[in-house]
Amino acid sequence: MHYLGNIKVIPELPEELSRLKELAYNFYFSWSPEARELFRAIDAPLWTKVNHNPIKFLREVQQKELERCARDPEYLSNFKKVMVEFDQYMNPKTTWFEQNFPEYKDKTIAYFSAEIGVHESLPVYAGGLGVLAGDHLKSASDLGAPLVGVTLYYHQTYFTQQIDAHHNQIALYIPYYPEDLPLLPVLKEDGSPLIIQVPVADHTVHLRIWKAQVGRVPIFLLDANLPENSTEDRLITSRLYGGDQEMRISQEVVLGMGGVMALKAMGIEAHAWHMNEGHSVFLALERIRDLMKTRGLTFPEAIEAVSASTIFTTHTPVPAGNDAFPLHFVDKYFQKYWESLGVRRYQFIELGSQAQPEGYEIFNLTVLALKLSKFRNGVSKLHGEVSRKMWQDVWPGIPEDEIPISHITNGVHLSTWTVFRMMQLFDKYLGKNWRESYNNLDFWKAIHDIPDEVLWETKQELKLILLQHIRERIEAQYQRNKVGTHTLRRLKGMLNPNALTIGFARRFATYKRATLLFRNVDRLKRILNNPARPIQIIFAGKAHPKDVEGQALIRKISEYSMSEEFRGKIFFVENYDMSLARDLVAGVDIWLNNPRRPKEASGTSGQKAALNATVNFSVLDGWWNEAYNGKNGFAFGDREDYHNLEELDDWDSEALYDLLELEILPLFFKRDENDIPREWIKIMKNSIASIAPVFNSHRMVVDYIKQMYIPAIQNGLEVAAEHFKKAKEFSSWREQIEQRWSQIRLTVDTSDGFNSDVVLKYNQPFTLRTIAHLGAISPDEVLVQVYLVNQSEKVKDVLQSGQFELVEMKMIKTIEEGKYLYEATIVPSNSGNYRYAVRVLPQHPLLSNPTELGLVHWLEPETQ
Repeated sequence: MHYLGNIKVIPELPEELSRLKELAYNFYFSWSPEARELFRAIDAPLWTKVNHNPIKFLREVQQKELERCARDPEYLSNFKKVMVEFDQYMNPKTTWFEQNFPEYKDKTIAYFSAEIGVHESLPVYAGGLGVLAGDHLKSASDLGAPLVGVTLYYHQTYFTQQIDAHHNQIALYIPYYPEDLPLLPVLKEDGSPLIIQVPVADHTVHLRIWKAQVGRVPIFLLDANLPENSTEDRLITSRLYGGDQEMRISQEVVLGMGGVMALKAMGIEAHAWHMNEGHSVFLALERIRDLMKTRGLTFPEAIEAVSASTIFTTHTPVPAGNDAFPLHFVDKYFQKYWESLGVRRYQFIELGSQAQPEGYEIFNLTVLALKLSKFRNGVSKLHGEVSRKMWQDVWPGIPEDEIPISHITNGVHLSTWTVFRMMQLFDKYLGKNWRESYNNLDFWKAIHDIPDEVLWETKQELKLILLQHIRERIEAQYQRNKVGTHTLRRLKGMLNPNALTIGFARRFATYKRATLLFRNVDRLKRILNNPARPIQIIFAGKAHPKDVEGQALIRKISEYSMSEEFRGKIFFVENYDMSLARDLVAGVDIWLNNPRRPKEASGTSGQKAALNATVNFSVLDGWWNEAYNGKNGFAFGDREDYHNLEELDDWDSEALYDLLELEILPLFFKRDENDIPREWIKIMKNSIASIAPVFNSHRMVVDYIKQMYIPAIQNGLEVAAEHFKKAKEFSSWREQIEQRWSQIRLTVDTSDGFNSDVVLKYNQPFTLRTIAHLGAISPDEVLVQVYLVNQSEKVKDVLQSGQFELVEMKMIKTIEEGKYLYEATIVPSNSGNYRYAVRVLPQHPLLSNPTELGLVHWLEPETQ
């Protein structure tokens, strides 16, 4: 028999369920368990098969299942309830943002990120950076903040991971088609797709735009896979972090410059621009070009106007993690740019130039982003310190503590990462408004009202769900790799629900030290093979396909998991994604994190774990350095007196074993007559109560709104007023002050005698006078300050980080034109040994920080 062809019958939603499609196209479902249940209840196996993708689900579900639900009173009742809640969410009477900043409710904030992870059904993310971006936009939606997201639509996304029979990571790239995803095309008024054209190097790339709706916040995804483009250009939006440096810079041009063009083509006017990492920095260059072409601004004027409303968040605590390109790449991709604007090559290059120890220059995107933004932050307190130290060369002469990079600590979206069973507990014992009480520590003390037995029983249920999920994944892996039936049978008896279960899941970068636990294999064997205290460790995570060392770590752990000595104790689960992450953070007892401090910028997986009563066991790095209070988890790894990394790893592994063997295991297995670990549960509760109300993305986004977005909007409006009058004035002033700065000289006034070494009683004042030779610079344009450093901080020089105080010097006399006498009365705030210095900084109403320009003149000892 020969078939003539194929017929595909697309199911049609019954009228009673017609709004399921509306729900499917809004990622509101990703944080509403009741909304997800509407799909699962129709066909649970299919919902799992399509990886919780509602659009694919509605294309593949059997019509009879839809008809069955349309006749089911209980289903219809649940459906109606969800849709009422959805409508109330989408059309609120007011929002937090409107209540607090009503005058800015229509001022759009554009959020650019190379990856945004909202849900596993839209896999345009690789890991923590993308998932954080997704949580950021979800909280913006909840708070009513007027954000729009911009990213790329990667047809093959990040890779799907398989572990083969030889324990090697295999990277599979699976194509995803827009029609199967919760994406809608952006159309012109005539119904045709909106296409924009972006210059990339010496040619033009055509882009279409897709829209994903995240509650009230849209994300726009740029897509180069169009017939108008060459084969090479169509690949620009093929893979996330794929290809060579040419592909990387092409993606970044399309994201940054193309993203600005896309918003303009859609009629969206942004008033603040947030660059989430340096990948999107070229958005600033496109905005500069637009202002020069349409408003007639000069290059320096446009830089001031653009940077005034630009926010840059750096997530990278190591120099190698920052994108940088050789200068010939910059020539290839941007020569036409600067020539078309009448800008000299050196003017452009110096914006991102970074000298290398070998004597050559590179073009660093983080340096470019730092120079083209007025608001900059790291993602934890410690990371802020690391960033200020790492980028001190951008502001030479400025003390480390005053480098204008602040911090906003990352957080996670409560409704996304608190699993349903925990939500039910919170609803019952905290009240329905726990999601809105994201910054109320007193409110979360009610966690202690949950009966120990109830919390423990819930945790055991979550562990069973996790173990079943892992069993299914490992079984599929074993079957694919054709392991023996004996091994498959043994798997069914593994994964003990009564064992202390430790989770370690993250990107397999070498600094995260995935194999630290195996540093002393004999000791680990002893710990794991104590039948009185059973323990099992679950590993998951991907290494970049080009990261050979990271893949070697995966291979090593996978080999250990199959060895006789660790079989049934160590497990490696392939293809770590958001679906597995939700079950892992909720189902394990301990969340292990052991990076080399201070290499972890923030980390957020431990925050997700804490929401679900999982206890953190971590190096004091990133967010945990702020969160740990001695009662809410376990900490190690803050020593800084090591001589080399081998010594550090030895110390940290021994600390890990000691804590595990001497504190964690005895506490976990210390049970009362009802087999309840009361003291362990106290730590679980302390963890939730101290972490949930602080390390969440609502608090994080509120911090961004107050510290970054509103000031950026205000700055942008101010410099743009009256045809960019203030941008022009500030640019002119900056040019003059930079030209004249070398004229400045400071000397100590010795007319009344001067002794550089002074002994004071506590609270006794000390008067210091300085003569400032300012040349053509007006005293109104500078700050003269005394800089005090407490020597007990062991600071070697004034530019290092330490406890400092600033005392402003007042001009008391004009000695002659360009020469002024300044005076300060100094009263150190504490007893002890101090050193002091005198300096001059520029001052202007539009300077967000006096250190902003990197101009400083210190009184040198030899000029006294």
